Amino acid sequence: MANESNIEKKKVVFSALKPTGDLTIGNYIGALKNMVEMSKEYDCYYAVADLHSLTVDNVPADLRKRTYDFMAFFIAIGLDPEKSTLFVQSHVPAHSELAWTLNCYTQYGEAKRMTQFKDKSQKAPENVNVGLFAYPTLMAADILLYQADLVPIGKDQKQHLELARTIAERFNNKYSPTFVVPDGMFPKTGAKIYSLLDPTAKMGKTDDNANGTVFLLDDPDTVMRKFKRAVTDSDTVVKFSADKPGISNLLTIYSTFGGVSIAEAEKQFEGVDYATFKTRVGEAVVEYFRPIRKTYSELIADKGYLESIMKAGAEKASRTAYKTIAKVYRKIGLVPPVR
Repeated sequence: MANESNIEKKKVVFSALKPTGDLTIGNYIGALKNMVEMSKEYDCYYAVADLHSLTVDNVPADLRKRTYDFMAFFIAIGLDPEKSTLFVQSHVPAHSELAWTLNCYTQYGEAKRMTQFKDKSQKAPENVNVGLFAYPTLMAADILLYQADLVPIGKDQKQHLELARTIAERFNNKYSPTFVVPDGMFPKTGAKIYSLLDPTAKMGKTDDNANGTVFLLDDPDTVMRKFKRAVTDSDTVVKFSADKPGISNLLTIYSTFGGVSIAEAEKQFEGVDYATFKTRVGEAVVEYFRPIRKTYSELIADKGYLESIMKAGAEKASRTAYKTIAKVYRKIGLVPPVR
């Protein structure tokens, strides 16, 4: 039998998706696809971040539906609940518990400087709630609870990760090493997918015009219609170039779902008109997601199974999370509860 001390411990990855809108192909390319790849190499904790979604107005029924949808898609895209910990954030109370504690180790000025808080406050001045302000400390709790070594993030989350690192280092220096100080993992090429109608704007879950966004729940006819209406340019050449944002966006999408490089895609579409090009991109997306949509449909019809995955994932996540909570509570002078 191999000596356990000689077995290299897998690095821990934490990632979460917020169910404030339906998942898009941009989410798949930027996050979901990478989550599957990371699960082969790392010890991964993947959450549906429903608590984070409360900072904006939600229709309760929609939030519940999307929580099931996200869990179903986690499994449908190839995540194995036996190999990765899949759970719903609110099902592990330790997230809220540690978030409160970290609030007390975060300076007001640090939270106030968060760019995302400023941006969202300006966009929705009627709902500048305390949760929005404290969002980064809940995110820090999400990460630090699991002693995550690595956190996949986009540029818009870099500042939040830096705050999580600052909080961890401050706590470690004050009490002794308690938290792993996490590093960011930045997505590779193709991480950012743009709207089909405005190729200068990121394709988002909550875009005002849904015709520019391809959702994972869109049926094949809808997907094809959206791609056929995609904005291109007045040229006739299919080429990846900064001055051809629409075509470049479509090439990035085709490259991912057609399984070829950008250069190979350019060769495939040499001399091809834009209408044919857009149709081929749409067909590649439809065919790629056909088996995923089939599996999703079977899973979403079995809520009992999804709930069993949520329950098992929350129990597994809680075992790790409460080890961290117990350590934190002892160090700051709270009496850890008997569990």
